[in-house]
Amino acid sequence: MFKTVGVIGAGTMGQSIAEMLAVKGLDVHMVEKTPERLQHAREMIEQSLDRQMERWAITAAEKKLTLNRIHMETSLQYFTDCELIIEAITEDMESKKEVIRELDGIVSSNAVVASNTSTLSLTELAGASQHPDRVIGMHFVYPALRIDVVEIIRGLQTSDETFNRTKSFIDHVLFKKGVMVFESPGFVTTRLICLLINEALHILEEGVASPQDIDTAMRMGYQFEHGPLEMADRFGLDAVLAALERMFREYGELKYRPSFLLKKKVRAGHLGIKSGIGFFKYDKDGERLI
Repeated sequence: MFKTVGVIGAGTMGQSIAEMLAVKGLDVHMVEKTPERLQHAREMIEQSLDRQMERWAITAAEKKLTLNRIHMETSLQYFTDCELIIEAITEDMESKKEVIRELDGIVSSNAVVASNTSTLSLTELAGASQHPDRVIGMHFVYPALRIDVVEIIRGLQTSDETFNRTKSFIDHVLFKKGVMVFESPGFVTTRLICLLINEALHILEEGVASPQDIDTAMRMGYQFEHGPLEMADRFGLDAVLAALERMFREYGELKYRPSFLLKKKVRAGHLGIKSGIGFFKYDKDGERLI
């Protein structure tokens, strides 16, 4: 069973995955291009742990243990002993292929290489590797620590051994539910949630209801933790836009065409929590202000 895991990318999703793995008792090597990005990621993970301490979910000792399990690195060369590598960089095919090609010369022959992609083809990504049989999709839903489902996506050449090892790890080490989905842009979770967010944006554009009332209706009416507009802020409006545009290109169906309001928000730099403002405003800890 995997005990040492590499995480590539220290953005919002990479931070969330690394924190979740460390909380589960695993040693994590997190790689990002610059020390500055790694320092920011460490600060954000520490803030997340502090919020858990405030809720009495963890102790100060548990926070320290979790942080000590996360090793910040700037080179993939530190992955030589990792049994599982999770790629969580920007959702760009060529960038992900470059990482997968580089891993071929670094990781051991029995390591599993997983991508957290939400919309890209696993078969195409695996084609960049000399060992496509060990490449698989592990799509975590943000925040990874609190969401108990992981989509497992097999590429055309993903081996049964790779799938079984991944499924066992998710079920018995992470204690999450691994759901196998067939390769398709957006899979299940991204495809459905982006459509919900996009429709909420159309409702807002048409003046049917305010952002607060749209979210309140969905939270109270359907027991959502967050309404669709706050969910978009938490995912990152740029990430939602990119996912919709990619699905629109792949499927060619108008229902995936992004709302113009979403495009305007992204062009204005109103990206949600990461910029402090999206459809709502947030403090530096990501807590909603209004």
